[in-house]
Amino acid sequence: MLGFNACDKGFEKENTDPIRIINTSPDKLLAPALVNTLTANMVRNRNFNNELMQVTVAQSEDEFAVFRYDFRPNIADYTWNNWYSELTNFKDIYEVASQPQYQNNSYKGISLVCEAWVFSLLTDTYGDVPFKEANLGKTGLVEPAFDPQKDIYQALFAKLEEANNLLSENVAIDVASDPVYKGNITLWRKFCNSLHLRLLLRLSGKAEVASSMIAKIKEIAETNPTKYPIFNSNAESAVLKWTGLTVTTDPFTSPYVNALREADFTITSLCNFFMLKLNFWTDPRIDISAKYGANSRNRLGIAAGSGGFVGVESGYEIGNRENKQSYFYSSGASDFSLQKNPLTGIMMTYAEVEFILAEATAKGWIAGTAANHYYNGIANAINYWVPAFSTNISGQEFTDYIAAAGLSWNDALPLESATGDSKMERIHLQKYFSLFQTDFQQWFEYRRTGHPILPKGTGLRNGGRMPARLNYPVYVQAANPTNYSKAVANMGADNINTQVWWQKP
Repeated sequence: MLGFNACDKGFEKENTDPIRIINTSPDKLLAPALVNTLTANMVRNRNFNNELMQVTVAQSEDEFAVFRYDFRPNIADYTWNNWYSELTNFKDIYEVASQPQYQNNSYKGISLVCEAWVFSLLTDTYGDVPFKEANLGKTGLVEPAFDPQKDIYQALFAKLEEANNLLSENVAIDVASDPVYKGNITLWRKFCNSLHLRLLLRLSGKAEVASSMIAKIKEIAETNPTKYPIFNSNAESAVLKWTGLTVTTDPFTSPYVNALREADFTITSLCNFFMLKLNFWTDPRIDISAKYGANSRNRLGIAAGSGGFVGVESGYEIGNRENKQSYFYSSGASDFSLQKNPLTGIMMTYAEVEFILAEATAKGWIAGTAANHYYNGIANAINYWVPAFSTNISGQEFTDYIAAAGLSWNDALPLESATGDSKMERIHLQKYFSLFQTDFQQWFEYRRTGHPILPKGTGLRNGGRMPARLNYPVYVQAANPTNYSKAVANMGADNINTQVWWQKP
């Protein structure tokens, strides 16, 4: 008995892990959550979005090929798992920053912006998803209900309104905790309202909410810009600029450096839809003249194929594979390769905002000239990728480029056309290039608008229909069967052709 009592002495102290962190502060959570979210976005942008949207084409004879609209169901697991994992961290930032010892309204505002950003990716990818009951595993809730997309969007708008108000207080945060804006709260607020515009535009074609979405776009962009500041330059774009470009131990190492070998990075060919347009326009993004580059380097880090700056056709039949043509440089081939480019960690750019305003103006929702926003969007989409050895395109040089490329705005064009030239096709073709490297936004916008008009290869599966969503992860059917079944009953069949709420008339 004496022996047993002796073993109790100091038991709690000796059996406490000295490095186990029980509590943390909001500044410790922000950077890892941003890095991990952007890593997931970039991985799937590369091997899913780019294949669907004819940026790249895999050299594949496999019957499962994303560019043929044919892929295994488990491709849906990666983004679902990673986005929900990081939402726990973003939600914890708000919770911790609400505690007296860590009270900070800027961290709360940033957390709400990031929640809105990631939840919008989830619902635009899958449709109805867990929202109100999501990320509550620590409370014992492990089978969350799925919320209708309509309700999720209304909640996201509320989060962005609250975030805008919190960030307007401009409370200082730890600069080292913020790899995006280095503690500049004004820029986080601009991202908040720019993201708000993106999401409002996404619902603007949904009949039951269109009028309120358009009214809010007008309020943000025109009638109350002081309350709702938005991006005004490329320097204000929401971008995590990677620093670990030569080592993989840096906390801000690009996943293209960290997870891909040089040989793997160059394996896919660029697609003709993407490549031939840049080539035809003599676009500065691929210009290798003395003005824009040297030693075959260009802004997007594209290597010419045997035929020059050309790609291969997407949607080819099995057995009709073409030889690889233009491709993205690996890190060993160029100091300015896409693999080592610090600008690939994109959340949202100023150019995207300008194309949002161009569409709103062309449709008569806000005052102004659509041409001005259209040209600003093109110029800033190009200049976003200016490397250290190059200069911005502007002034007469930009005017000459637009004229020579045949990209001039034309007010005589119809607003819309499903098959030919129109104002929406011109805006969204350029928006497509501006959304390069931005998670799934090219795919989302194509699903919303049908633009840009993509050619259809004879080898397409799925009846030639662009997938409307990703299926729910297979394991969710077993892990959360009751709520999964309710979600499927609300949405329709759990397959890639079931439209999400905002896609339906």
